[in-house]
Amino acid sequence: MCSHRSSCPSADASAPHIVSAHPEQGWNLLCNGAIVFDDSGELLPDGSVIAPHRVFAGQLAVAA
Repeated sequence: MCSHRSSCPSADASAPHIVSAHPEQGWNLLCNGAIVFDDSGELLPDGSVIAPHRVFAGQLAVAA
């Protein structure tokens, strides 16, 4: 699916690249076949789902 020199990272790795960005629709397709949504949820290539893990505004760090 992508041009990694070694094999593409697995769906649970943190290093896959975005191959198709659709910010206007709220999702990105990663090179390992996972779809990541702006709400932090994910749809993995095997059809399993990672539920959104939102951080509430009060928990965000504020830059000075």
